[in-house]
Amino acid sequence: MDDFTKKDAMEPTPQDLEKVDSQANAQVDEVHGHLNRGLKERHVQFIAIGGTIGVGLFVGIGSALATGGPLSLFLGYLFTSMAIWAMMQGVGEMASLLPLPGMIAQSCSRFVDPALGFSVGWNQWYNCAISIAAETSGAVLLVQYWTDINPAAWISPILVIVFALNFCAVAIYGEAEFFFASLKIITIIGLLILGLVIDLGGGPTHDRIGFRYWVHPGAMNEYIASGNTGRFLGLFSTLISAAYAFGGAEQVAVAAGETHNPTRAIPKAIRRVLWRLVLFYVLGAFFVGLLVPSTDPDLVNGSGVKASPWVIAIQAAGIPVLPSLINAVLITSAASSANANLYTGSRYLFALAQQRQAPQFLLQCNRQGVPYYCVGITAMFGLLAYMTCSSTASNVFHWLSGIVATSYLLTWTCLCYSYTRFRRALLVQGIERTSLPFKGPFQPYTAWFGIVFFCIVLLFNGFAVFTHGNWNAQNFVSAYVGLPIFSGFYLGWKLIKKTKVVPLEEMDLYTGRVMGDERDSPETKAKTKLQKIISKIL
Repeated sequence: MDDFTKKDAMEPTPQDLEKVDSQANAQVDEVHGHLNRGLKERHVQFIAIGGTIGVGLFVGIGSALATGGPLSLFLGYLFTSMAIWAMMQGVGEMASLLPLPGMIAQSCSRFVDPALGFSVGWNQWYNCAISIAAETSGAVLLVQYWTDINPAAWISPILVIVFALNFCAVAIYGEAEFFFASLKIITIIGLLILGLVIDLGGGPTHDRIGFRYWVHPGAMNEYIASGNTGRFLGLFSTLISAAYAFGGAEQVAVAAGETHNPTRAIPKAIRRVLWRLVLFYVLGAFFVGLLVPSTDPDLVNGSGVKASPWVIAIQAAGIPVLPSLINAVLITSAASSANANLYTGSRYLFALAQQRQAPQFLLQCNRQGVPYYCVGITAMFGLLAYMTCSSTASNVFHWLSGIVATSYLLTWTCLCYSYTRFRRALLVQGIERTSLPFKGPFQPYTAWFGIVFFCIVLLFNGFAVFTHGNWNAQNFVSAYVGLPIFSGFYLGWKLIKKTKVVPLEEMDLYTGRVMGDERDSPETKAKTKLQKIISKIL
């Protein structure tokens, strides 16, 4: 069933929906704001995959292993994968029904309170803006594997390339992410296969590792405290690391506003989230814990790619040349994540302007449908990466990634809560879930699980600084500065605009829906065997 079914005759006709949409578009067109649906289904699939794969997965995972141990790392990434999957089920229902630009913020405004949408939108915007600098710093950190030339020599070309890709038509951005994500996928799958071969003794040294490092130095490390308490804190610390590594999982919803046939492309991407999480993160964490002892000094003291557990394992296995190849791929991975964050951040800013929660000049787009003011302003925050010229790249990356992780946790919590309100509005307005383009399983329990999980990690993510002898002002600010900023956005907009929580019976569940001619457009069929295989997998 393609359209909503209601229990009474209150459902608007297609003509009514067209009228509402034309009125909404007219307001935007007053300042020439119009985004193009230039992203194809394969672009969306690869944005959903590549958006979360960055430096955190390849390098940052090493510090989590050193702190928690192999079993804690595996469980931490497994639990976080479950929470991300739960969050994405609700996002899939909302974004496939209402594929709006900056859907993350708009869902909070429409289904909860305009003040919450304002705070989430600005929170995600500065999150993405800072992430540009964080990922660029990560790329510089990796370049230092080869040379110690001034970081500015590498920051500038990375930022220029990222800006150029985002200033082009969205279809070009989609092609760039398609290429970058393909490279990431090939790399992580290759590393998983290589990890299995090395663990079973297939490397040049023929050393069969098995579960050796789970026995000595141990499966779960003690952290801060001793005994079971210390092992629990070690496990909890991996959840914090995973929060940054999983950042960007929601980017597929942001792209919904520029996706051709989103009622088919978005559900398809969401349904395949689970196996992607298991393949890239859970299995990745598992193999890392098998191949490298958590006591290896390079996990903490190594610089750049030398701190990557994958490279440590390859070098220990006696495989030459490969570390440099992996380093080159990781640099492109970091640049890709910066590219995706500039795209996402600019669309959040555009969505805020659409809701009149940001200056209206931001709605101006060029002939390719690119909001150039939004792109330019967001790109300027990439200049924060130049802090690596006065401080070490690893310190800058650590500070920025901590702020980003907190921001993601806030957004994921709000998304889960917005979905609970969305679901209740469906019931109150008499709309059957069977009519939705996508239906997440086990709802609303999965959404509430996500809320509880993200809130716990959010509130205690900086717990280490409150323990005896571990106070660090920079780490405290990095862990918690996002909370007062988010609260200030929410309370400030609520007091100024006197917004109220949207009543369930008054929620707008229609404006922004894709009309029938686009929704019913035929799907492009895969022609070759290779295309069919890729279509099935991705």
